[in-house]
Amino acid sequence: MSDRHITTDDAWVPDACTLPTAERPLRLAEWDRFFTGAVRGIDRLSARHLRLQLDGAARVEEVARDLTARESSCCSFFTFGLSRPDPDSLSLDVLVPPAHVDVLNALAERARSPRTRS
Repeated sequence: MSDRHITTDDAWVPDACTLPTAERPLRLAEWDRFFTGAVRGIDRLSARHLRLQLDGAARVEEVARDLTARESSCCSFFTFGLSRPDPDSLSLDVLVPPAHVDVLNALAERARSPRTRS
């Protein structure tokens, strides 16, 4: 999976994901909108740990909580942690077990893509 090019489809989604196949493009589109509107920085703390620096707006936090709760319900290998390092910023930590590092790599690439498009 790590050799595949990241595309707009769900080819990189692991078998462990229980989200119905028909709903996957919609969920990916939700994540892409979130990444485009909310991500201010990306830190790869380890192979298994990604931290997204987010816009600190209350609406961003609400969307992040909703999206990560729904993602956790279908892809239980994700561990999400949302925190406020200070009143104006928000961080989203994403952790995966070793078997799902490829998925975290794909997620990190999707989070970077909107920021690097021309």
